[in-house]
Amino acid sequence: MRTRTFLTSGALTTALLAGSVAPATAAPAAAKGPGVFVTNGDRVHISSTPPRTASAHAWWTHVSGPGTKAKVTIWLQMKSGKKWHSVARNAKNLKSGNGGSARRVVARKKCANRNKRQWRTKIDVDLIGVADSPEKAYTKPVTVKCGV
Repeated sequence: MRTRTFLTSGALTTALLAGSVAPATAAPAAAKGPGVFVTNGDRVHISSTPPRTASAHAWWTHVSGPGTKAKVTIWLQMKSGKKWHSVARNAKNLKSGNGGSARRVVARKKCANRNKRQWRTKIDVDLIGVADSPEKAYTKPVTVKCGV
């Protein structure tokens, strides 16, 4: 977090210290304590609804501490050579859940062909208004007949 330093006149400093004047810009409120949660996602698969797409879902489950909503971001990644490339991304603010359709985010990428490719997802959960870790989860790579 960046700290702002304000230069003020002697009279203004006295007024601020006396509490009769408030600064125009206040520092943001400190985040609450850490929230503990589990990041979840299913493996990349071919969607059951047309058109033919590589698809995966992500969600989060609350364990303890504050935080009832989180921004869940999922990236579909396909391996090309030795590198993973993100080919689709989606994000959604969600309440904690168990992976049911109402409390998960989906990422999809239309298949150009049926070539076998390695796929995985990268998932980030950011609790809204609560401190949490910056780590991202990765699902186990799978081979799917979907080239892009």
